[in-house]
Amino acid sequence: MNHPCVIGASGLIGGLIVEELLQQTNATITLLVRRPLSLNHPRIKEIIVDFANQDAVAQALYGCDTVFVAIGTTRQKVKGNLDAYRKVDYDIPVNVATACVQQQITKLLLVSSIGANSQSANFYLKLKGEVEDVISAKPIPYIGIFQPSLLLGTRQEFRLREKIGQAIMPVFSFLIPAKYKPIKAATLAKAMLKAALSNAIGVTRYTYRDMNTMAVS
Repeated sequence: MNHPCVIGASGLIGGLIVEELLQQTNATITLLVRRPLSLNHPRIKEIIVDFANQDAVAQALYGCDTVFVAIGTTRQKVKGNLDAYRKVDYDIPVNVATACVQQQITKLLLVSSIGANSQSANFYLKLKGEVEDVISAKPIPYIGIFQPSLLLGTRQEFRLREKIGQAIMPVFSFLIPAKYKPIKAATLAKAMLKAALSNAIGVTRYTYRDMNTMAVS
């Protein structure tokens, strides 16, 4: 991995991926952003891009070899507008994956969700499943799909349901099947970096046990 790119660096996972890349590699890191983050570091290059513009996304990815996609929104942020939700959680990852093919990028790592299923009656899980279906069919040598349950970590924005889950789920974690257990956001970021540095090929999905094992290996 010589030139990684992170999509979603303003979020919890994306920010932690950037930290891992800075600490564990010597690579220059490109961040594709919708608005300036103003991260002052000599190895970070920010590119403001219109993710709806396929050519602009492809151009911004020129020279990258590994792409981390950790972007997402919430119903609260889009004020219940499901079309706006889809533009972030579906359109952006799919457009980025298409651009990866155009630029012959060899590795794409995607943050999805446990339970992702394009046939689900649940809007969120159905959307994540649709993204997985489309991206996993792309001719990219390695596609790593990470399927965490509840993420444990501190976000910039307040999410009431997530805060409640973070308080309750660890208490009852022993009752929860392994793949549905909450996981530390830092663990997910470490696992994604390990996968990016590996020689894996094909499409691989990672759940709770995989991510925990990878993070400490």
